[in-house]
Amino acid sequence: MIRIFDIIFSFFGLLILSPIIFLLLIIGVFDTGSPQFRQERVGIQQKPFQLLKFRSMHVNTQAVATHLVQVSSITKWGSFLRKSKLDELPQLFNVFMGDMSFVGPRPNLFNQLELIEERAKRGVYSIRPGITGLAQINKIDMSTPQLLAETDAKMIVHLNVWSYFKYIFLTLFGKGFGDRVRK
Repeated sequence: MIRIFDIIFSFFGLLILSPIIFLLLIIGVFDTGSPQFRQERVGIQQKPFQLLKFRSMHVNTQAVATHLVQVSSITKWGSFLRKSKLDELPQLFNVFMGDMSFVGPRPNLFNQLELIEERAKRGVYSIRPGITGLAQINKIDMSTPQLLAETDAKMIVHLNVWSYFKYIFLTLFGKGFGDRVRK
């Protein structure tokens, strides 16, 4: 049932938001010259997929977890994108294609070995990664791998249609939280 909601909502989201996505792409060209960001992430069953986002950091920023990146790597436009969560809009393509869901554990990088180990022990890779979830609305990010994996596992056990909509609603209205960036 959740996959059906993912397909319907991502399709209509892309359709309705396409003018905004196009505008953000154009502005991004002027900001970094390369407005879209693709990065290999760990997906369902630990299979790789290409995560899509609007670029919020300089093009030459090292590919590490966000909490390991210096705040100086974020552009002014990127700061706005991150605060408004607009940098996540391209992930509607990931959801539509089946790489992600709206709700699930945030997809991590393959070099986050401690997090991969913690999540694998708890069966977190048994579902599609998501744009938001229990950890995000509780401000738990990838800087605390064990706590994040435990929270993700708890979410998976209790994930149903009600909680799916609850996490999306809370995220849309400001409760969601991205990974912290070092000051």
